[in-house]
Amino acid sequence: ENNVSSLFLHTTERPGKISRAATRPLGEMKRRLQKKYLILILGYSGLLLLVPYIFDYGGKPTLVKNGQQQPKCPDLESTMALWNNGERSNSTADTAYEYAANRSGRARTNIYLHATWRTGSSFLGELFNQHPDVFYLYEPMWHIWQALYPGDAGSLQGAVRDMMNALYRCDFSVFKLYAGSQNISTAFIFGWKTNKVICSEPLCSANKRDAIGMVKEDQCGKCPKRDMRDLERECKKYPVMVIKGVRVLDVSVLVPLMRDPSINLKVLQLFRDPRAVHNSRLKSKQALVKESIQVLRSKKQADKFKRLLVPNNRVNRAENYVSSAMELICDNWLSDLVLETNAPPWIKRNYIRVRYEDLVLHPMQELQRLFKFSNLSTFSALDEFVLNMTHGQGYSSDKPFLISARDAKEAIYAWRERLNVQQIQQVEAYCSEVMKQLGYPKNNLSLSQFMNHTLIFIKILSSLFSST
Repeated sequence: ENNVSSLFLHTTERPGKISRAATRPLGEMKRRLQKKYLILILGYSGLLLLVPYIFDYGGKPTLVKNGQQQPKCPDLESTMALWNNGERSNSTADTAYEYAANRSGRARTNIYLHATWRTGSSFLGELFNQHPDVFYLYEPMWHIWQALYPGDAGSLQGAVRDMMNALYRCDFSVFKLYAGSQNISTAFIFGWKTNKVICSEPLCSANKRDAIGMVKEDQCGKCPKRDMRDLERECKKYPVMVIKGVRVLDVSVLVPLMRDPSINLKVLQLFRDPRAVHNSRLKSKQALVKESIQVLRSKKQADKFKRLLVPNNRVNRAENYVSSAMELICDNWLSDLVLETNAPPWIKRNYIRVRYEDLVLHPMQELQRLFKFSNLSTFSALDEFVLNMTHGQGYSSDKPFLISARDAKEAIYAWRERLNVQQIQQVEAYCSEVMKQLGYPKNNLSLSQFMNHTLIFIKILSSLFSST
């Protein structure tokens, strides 16, 4: 009782101290909260850097090559079985294929330009479109994706291959399956206003087929709509047919066509720095929403979709879809690289790959290599055309899908200025193995640059917290 009474007297004798003690901590509490927020922000920033690497290497199965572990591409065993099973069960077809390949000088050559969106495939396709010995089709499988939307990309691969099978035989009646109520003519084909065959003699008087230069769409738009049978007759005259497309997910889809001696298909695959692809996809995101959704829907339910490249919730939905699809693109690229490495000789003889960066920095050398693979010869007018197309002004026009002359170096390195640090690191984390195999070095971000970006990020968030 004495202790309690003395405590009571002690507190009642100095009420002023109690009042000052009650008001003093308010400022200290605010400073302590700010310190806690800063610690949380720093921890969160570190977590953002670690999570992509944990997901990329922590739970992904690996294969061993040259004594080093490498990320394993999805469904590797099932896709690799395609080579082995095919070789064991189709020895007669192999013999027929070898015979057809050995007489390639007399046989028609069919090329598929295999690429994905925003890799520069339209530019490379245009080089074939200019060649007077080439019958060129730009994205004919676009019709399938539009007619069967929102079908997932995986389920559409069979239809894509069937269309290619018909087109390489100059059978264009396959377009009727996806035309609906539209009339079928040369004006139905996607990209017809820039097609050199459709817009040149004898189908149209607007251009000369052997003249090198871009087709003017306004002039070609005045060309008469010709019956598909007229186009089929023209198709059969050409020694080389090239189809450019971005809707074949991986090379394994093309194996049956490569095995067919009556088609004699060769595959030319175009790669590009994943960071540049991601930057270009973000730039044209509105135009890629539908295709990105279809690619994302092809992801198997059993697979865990990491969504590492999905931006925060404050950005629009189009950017979410386009960014997320980039992960699957890198998965498919890795699958293609592994399959090509382990493919039998008859596949390797009919497959070639090229990097966009090499194509635009050394256009004449790369064009000669690709034309030789395609049984084509180059000439001075075409060399001059490709040089002019890679030495233009600026990076790109306001229309992302317009083919025009551009500054090659600016096109290659534009991603360094337009992607932020987090976007670059995320792409490098998930696409690291693809970048390594294709020879793309990681971005060397200095410690001072990283600290500057981190401090800016911290200041922005701390200001938000303090204002609340």
